[in-house]
Amino acid sequence: QVQLVESGGGLVQPGGSLRLSCAASGSILSINAMGWFRQAPGKQRELVAAITAVGSTKYADSVKGRFTISDDNAKNTVYLEMKNLKPEDTAVYYCNADITPVGRFQVLDAWGQGTLVTVSS
Repeated sequence: QVQLVESGGGLVQPGGSLRLSCAASGSILSINAMGWFRQAPGKQRELVAAITAVGSTKYADSVKGRFTISDDNAKNTVYLEMKNLKPEDTAVYYCNADITPVGRFQVLDAWGQGTLVTVSS
């Protein structure tokens, strides 16, 4: 069983910063990519940022220049540095990973349970 656990969410004022973390655990052979999605009430879940095993990154246009994604392969952990936060960044942030489990051939699309980020004055 593979699990993703997010942490670091909370309440911050506009212009503030937060650092989200997501740790993957379980019978993991390799992680192909990890990323962050977010979902606000009444809206669809959207990709915020992603990073591949070779270090390629991708960001939503709305967060470019403000958010930075990074990972620690030794710890199976991905981070999201969020700076200059805006009220429109308020959402539940979900960690996502494409994982090859031990002893299996198919890639598993794993999701965390989410961490709430609220940007408000």
